[in-house]
Amino acid sequence: MKRVHDIVVHLTQQQKRSVMLAVDLVLVVAAYLFTLAVQTDAGAFFASRDWWLGLPLVLLFTTAISSLLGIPNIRLKAYDVSGMGRLAVLAGFVALCSALLHGFARADLPLGTHVVFGVVYLLFTALSRIVMLEVLLAVYRRHGHRRRVLIYGAGKTGTQLAIALSTHDKIEAAAFVDDNPTLQGLRVARLPVHRPVDLPRVVEEMQIDRILLAMPSLSKPKQIQIARRLRKHGVEVQSLPSFAQLVGEEPLLEKMAPIPTNELLGREARMRATPQGMSSFSDRTVLVSGGGGTIGSELCRQILGCKPRKLLIFDISEAALYDVEKSLAPLAAEADIEIVPVLGSVAEERLVQQVLHRHHVDVILHAAAYKHVPLVETNAVSGFVNNVLGTWVLARAAREAGCARFILVSSDKAVRPRGIMGASKRFAELIVQDLAQRSPGTVFAMVRFGNVLGSSGSVVPLVQEQIARGGPVTLTDPRATRYFMTIEEAANLVLRAGSFAKGGEVFVLDMGQPRKVADLLRQIIQSSGYSVRDKDDPDGDIEIEIVGLRPGEKLHEELLIGEGQTVTAHEKIFRAQEAGLSEHEVAQAMRMLQDAAEDWDEDEIRAIASRWVEGFVEVEQRLGEAAGGPVAR
Repeated sequence: MKRVHDIVVHLTQQQKRSVMLAVDLVLVVAAYLFTLAVQTDAGAFFASRDWWLGLPLVLLFTTAISSLLGIPNIRLKAYDVSGMGRLAVLAGFVALCSALLHGFARADLPLGTHVVFGVVYLLFTALSRIVMLEVLLAVYRRHGHRRRVLIYGAGKTGTQLAIALSTHDKIEAAAFVDDNPTLQGLRVARLPVHRPVDLPRVVEEMQIDRILLAMPSLSKPKQIQIARRLRKHGVEVQSLPSFAQLVGEEPLLEKMAPIPTNELLGREARMRATPQGMSSFSDRTVLVSGGGGTIGSELCRQILGCKPRKLLIFDISEAALYDVEKSLAPLAAEADIEIVPVLGSVAEERLVQQVLHRHHVDVILHAAAYKHVPLVETNAVSGFVNNVLGTWVLARAAREAGCARFILVSSDKAVRPRGIMGASKRFAELIVQDLAQRSPGTVFAMVRFGNVLGSSGSVVPLVQEQIARGGPVTLTDPRATRYFMTIEEAANLVLRAGSFAKGGEVFVLDMGQPRKVADLLRQIIQSSGYSVRDKDDPDGDIEIEIVGLRPGEKLHEELLIGEGQTVTAHEKIFRAQEAGLSEHEVAQAMRMLQDAAEDWDEDEIRAIASRWVEGFVEVEQRLGEAAGGPVAR
């Protein structure tokens, strides 16, 4: 058998065509002799030798007609209705040639014999293709590894797939699995249909290598959920489109299109175009710390529209800095504005001082911060060093360098924070508030806003990623609410507030009513073209799973610490009336913080935050509150 395999594998195309033609010619003789044997007095006819006159010419005409129809060129496993049709045409011509040649030779054969000859020849040639294909597949199976696959779904697509694989020399369809009880136990395309509960046994007994998910009518999340369940059996899983989708009659399942964030706000976006030549930034050298982040990069883009003299992009991430410089370079070149990328941390005092003096920076927009709540919660020292000491270093360097403005980008999580991230942002605000009181040469102010839709790690990209994995989408608490705004709104707010700041202000945006996060998740799922699976719709696509509040998170965010707020030059920007710390208190807090950071003492960091940040709840108290116990301060 191995020798046969080697011979078959090494045959050239011309040799294969010659073999097929030779088989057809041999079958002409076989069909002719068979017909004479069953239709005439064979002994008398053979003795007359009249058959010798017509048969050689029939073979000659068969060769010509077969080559003309291209029958030797048809691959064995490619035979279909068209191929069989060509064989029927060949059989008809062979019968006609036989009748004409025997008539010219005056050989005494009735017309019906030639008709039977043609039919027998057609049957012989068709049967030969089936036999040769089975022999060929047997040779390949015996001397080559075939991947055994299980088809999940015995519908139209699965059936077509099984038929297509039946002639494949390296893939063997072993069985079907289908959820439909009416198909279970039947045979479809010569393959048995099993129940899903029998899958572990079928995979083991049939030595399945891969499961092909042939259910294209299901939504993408449901396919992913089934595939995830199937992979637990230790086999590869592939999801296939339908044949109609492949030829364009039905749409292919595509990745989710981005959802315009304006549609998720639940209100009208409150933003005006940044005016050309805004005086606070026009013809000035502007530095954006954290310029590679979501907010920072949008600040840089909008600042270019203000026509600054030079733009410094400061970021600790090499990749982020590279990306933002590359994206903004064409805009800067068109406006003839110099861009200077600065790689490093704002907590590096010497670097910060050198950059500010060398480039004579006029305006600083401080957006550099660690912002992911759970991550900062488990890395308290790193969070405080970056968010608090970084602000302390940069803000003091700005005052010493004589910068005109320093605008801190803050967060609603700074208001009565429950986590280290919020506490660090409030501490940064206290530093800026203190410096604003004793820095007549530099305007210090801050802008506080809520969650930014579409920023890295925010709800929209996180939910879309979970949907792409088939769900579930996670929700901390069905009652949770948040303030939301777009990236463009946030950056525009910072620039506008920073342009009319006088010193010491805490600016907040009128962001409307807070939205329930649960409603936002439902909107994102439905905007992605899927349905929510819940008790009202148990057959929906994506489930929303309640996971509980994470460490450092609040049920409801706030924008104001105090009660009072006043209007500003912008009807949607307000100034909060909030008390800060004295110069002595800030100095004391910073000394304690620097000592704790030097010792990398997380407990001391939390104690400092608890002492100086209004509303901050220590970790032990938060755990007690979560458990339903009293929270004392």
